[in-house]
Amino acid sequence: MRANWLRVTSFCGPRVRNMIASHMGRLHHTKSELLDELVNRGLIDRMTRPEALQHHLRTPQTIYSGVDPTSSALHVGHLIPLMVLLHFHLRGHKIIPLIGGATARIGDPSGRLSERPLLSTSSVEDNASILRSAVTKFFQGSLTYAAARLKCLDVRADVPEVLDNFQWYKSMGLLEFLRVAGYHSRVNTMLGRESVRARLDSKEGISFTEFTYQLLQAYDFQELHRSLGCTLQVGGSDQWGNILAGVDLINRIADAEQGPEARDKVYGMTTPLLTNSSGLKFSKSTGTAVWLDRTLSSYQDFYQFFIRCPDEQVEQWLKMFTLLEPEQIAELMQRHKIAPHLRVAQKVLAGETTEMVHGPSAVRDAQTAAKVLFDSDYSSINVSDLLSALESDPKLVYVDKGEIFSVPLIKMGASTTFFGSVSAAKNMVKSSGLKLNNKVVRDPFYVLKPDDLLGERVAILKAGPHRHLVLAVR
Repeated sequence: MRANWLRVTSFCGPRVRNMIASHMGRLHHTKSELLDELVNRGLIDRMTRPEALQHHLRTPQTIYSGVDPTSSALHVGHLIPLMVLLHFHLRGHKIIPLIGGATARIGDPSGRLSERPLLSTSSVEDNASILRSAVTKFFQGSLTYAAARLKCLDVRADVPEVLDNFQWYKSMGLLEFLRVAGYHSRVNTMLGRESVRARLDSKEGISFTEFTYQLLQAYDFQELHRSLGCTLQVGGSDQWGNILAGVDLINRIADAEQGPEARDKVYGMTTPLLTNSSGLKFSKSTGTAVWLDRTLSSYQDFYQFFIRCPDEQVEQWLKMFTLLEPEQIAELMQRHKIAPHLRVAQKVLAGETTEMVHGPSAVRDAQTAAKVLFDSDYSSINVSDLLSALESDPKLVYVDKGEIFSVPLIKMGASTTFFGSVSAAKNMVKSSGLKLNNKVVRDPFYVLKPDDLLGERVAILKAGPHRHLVLAVR
């Protein structure tokens, strides 16, 4: 039995671990099988010329996917196109993660009913630098994860270089851009793009800046095709129109320069958007993002996001976010359906994704914290393990000894994001929604006593099923 598999599935019984480990070493993939695998994993929403693309991918190709630095962090929604790039990389294709340091200064209208606020140049530059490091970190971690899981594959250790489209726009003048992207693009086609039509029909309309965004993304594809031989662009399903704009631009330029036989050398592919069981997208704009940056979403919060995956979605998420084989997932789901309350499938999903993004130690910390925070009995708590597991987690707050025994709980909690305000804390106590060490708090001005400290060091506040605050004596 593989030690690394045991490490990430310590919540699962030995039968599950044996079942999954028995499949290790059976993995075998060829480039021609890759497209089928991506479809079967639910990682593809649409693609141009599927049969031709299937044949095209039988030899090593160059594929790119971009992300605009409108934020300084990646969230779980970004994992889907990143997983597609990872699969391509593992099968010997060249991948190009692209940061939109130029396009973020314009703003993509896709999937939006109103115009994005223009970010300052310094904000875009700062975000781009942070995202470049975040994408590099993801591939470093995911390739380590892949090497541990796919022992029979010669996993490539080379981390792909992350590019920034500002590199080719910073010295380009408007006239030069219009002579290439503008000359070979048709306004009637641009007006027909779904992202443009939706905004034209709205009261706010669309600015010329946003209208031209598709030209910039199209030119990105053209530039990567010209300079690096890139033949496939991957993006979220809301990017379909922008991707088609790039395919069309490359075809028109090839036709004009080399003739009709030079057309149809590039392809587009979109991935589904990550949604909850109600169809709501997980994203920054909807306020539902779970971040890959541990300073924004702790290891424990990231892990618990996948633990809370609904039963009706867990099989699909296992296919999308892990490198487990279909047979492994099918057998795991059989085990899960026998006793769904044990959440075996969710625990494997959470362990795999957390290890891939944050590493094995993050899984151990998340599991340690979960065992304590979600247990109904705190009598055997190991305080040192809990404090170590929650290191740098905003749920852990250190308080001076003089303060912890003199300031009411609701005031200490209100100074963090746990309550939000003293009035919200009072309402929570009034509705019996606040627990101290799993006991309901009835007095809104309750002050901790030495006997309340677990292991003479910590007190655990709980609000609802998922929110915790750990107060520790400094």
